[in-house]
Formats: sequence, structure tokens, C-alpha cells
Amino acid sequence: MGFLLNFIEHEWHKEVLMGSVKQSGDNIVSVILIFSLLLCSSMAQSQNSSNTHDPELLQALFHSYANETLSRHHTGNLYNITLPSNFTTVQVSVVRLRSGRFWSVGANFSYFQIPKRVIPRPYAKRIAIVFDNLGNLSSYYYKVPNHSLVAPVVGFNGYDASNLSALNDEKLTFSVTDNPILISFPQISLEGHKNVTPKCVKFGDGGSVEFINMTQPNVCVTQGAGHFSVVVPSPPTPPKKKEEKQHWKRWVVGFVGGFLGLILLIVVGMIVFMVLRRKKIKEMENESEKGVAFDTFWIGRSRMPSATMMRTQPALEDDYDA
Repeated sequence: MGFLLNFIEHEWHKEVLMGSVKQSGDNIVSVILIFSLLLCSSMAQSQNSSNTHDPELLQALFHSYANETLSRHHTGNLYNITLPSNFTTVQVSVVRLRSGRFWSVGANFSYFQIPKRVIPRPYAKRIAIVFDNLGNLSSYYYKVPNHSLVAPVVGFNGYDASNLSALNDEKLTFSVTDNPILISFPQISLEGHKNVTPKCVKFGDGGSVEFINMTQPNVCVTQGAGHFSVVVPSPPTPPKKKEEKQHWKRWVVGFVGGFLGLILLIVVGMIVFMVLRRKKIKEMENESEKGVAFDTFWIGRSRMPSATMMRTQPALEDDYDA
């Protein structure tokens, strides 16, 4: 909050020195409104940041590292990507293929068996396929309501690699014309889940989830790129009153803090507006003093112009008509 006050003071002095006092009030009010929105947004993000992770940002990270890896390697070979130390359980690999070979042979890499006659759209002379296995971090990035993951989340995405020095940012879509794409999961753990039937699940954009029946043990099928896993229904859990109380306390504290912060911003804005308004009146008084000189008198803290009243003196007549 101290940073905000210093920023407002700096902006006010800058506007006064530039002589744009009339517009500075509007500018400061705009600044206060923007900071109010940022404050509310940051509070909402702080409530959710400890419980959720953005899979799109994770895929952007994989794309960046794949781009660096392919710039140093040849077409047709699968290369493992070295990630930062906080992703030690995540496995990522990338391969660059010519579109003609991909159409005639397919791609059998990692946990995916992509058959021949799969069409990437839009067309690209070369394509790059990034495979990933999130391992122990799977549940941090992907969740299925009322279900539990019993296998790691694995996925693949295709990119235009016609430019050998850089991958295109936009993802390719794949159109399967014959056999589907097979996904062989490295491990499925059903411990603690008795008499349940596991199902394949595909995670789409925007948090969408699509369930697919598993036709073979540890194998799922798909018609395109994306991320996949295996889930089972979660057993009902009794409500935890203590955790609910703590959760509500956090929300109440956050709401009260945000409300008080917003009130403080409004008060600061009103004070700044009043100061600027008084400054404007002072400048108007100075301008008026440069013109016709008038006497002045004070009303409260404001000095007002006053004209001297001149009365016509009465004339005495000495001659009277007879």
C-alpha cells in the first residue's frame, strides 16, 4: 500500500510541474481504479495459486525446451528433453518428422502408437511431436471431479517444424482416417479401489473432460492429440469441518482486507482530488490578479475579489426660482 501512495504522490507532482492540473485529477482517479482492480485480482489469484496449476503454461514450457533441443539435432530421431530441477519426475521428449514419412509410416514413440494415414492440419512440410509424462505432478495439473487418477497423465502435441530453427507456436490437429491412435500406459495402480472399472479420460482445452471406455488392459484409444489418463470413481469422503472453517476464515480475511484496501484507495483518491481542486482555484485567483486590480476579502479559507463602491455625493443648490 505504501508503494501505491508513493506512486500517486509522484504522479501528482509530475502533473503539477507540467501544468496540466485540469487533467491530473482524471488521471489519478484512473490510476486508483486500475490499482483497485489489480488488488482484487491479485487477492483472487492468491486464493487459488496454492491449489491449482495452469497446464497451458506447462505446455508452453515444454514447447520452449523442445524448440531449443530440435535446433541442435536432426530430423527423424527422438530426443529426451532436460527440464529444470523442480520437474525431475516429468519426462518430455521430442521428434521431428517429414510429413510424407509421417503419412506413410506413422510414429511409434513414447507411449503412443500413431498409425499411418494420419493427416496433420494445417499442412506442414515437417512436423514436430512433443511427448510428455507428468508422473507425480499429474494431479497438480489435471483433475477429474469425483474421480481419482490411477495412472500418470501422458500426452502429445504437434507443431509446424518447417522452419528448422524454430517451432511454430500454434498446435496442429490430427485427422485419423483409418485406425485410431493407441496409448499404452506404463502403470495403472488400482490399490484401494476394489470392484471398480477404470475408464480412460481425455483432457481438452478449457478444462473439459471426455470419458472413454477402456477396451484393452492399460490401453486407451484416441482420435487426436491431447492429454490422457485413467481414472476410477472416488469413494465419498466425510466432510472435514475443521478444514472448512479454515477455508472460510481465509476467504473472510481476504474479503475484509480487500474491502479495507478499496476504501483506503477511495479515500486517497478523494484527498488527491480535493488537493488538485484547491490548486486549480489558486491558479484561477492568480490569473485574476493579473487583470483589473480589485480589493479582496476572505471568506473562510478562500480570498474573493471585491470592487470598491463609489456613491455620488449630493449637490447643494443655492438658487431658487421665485
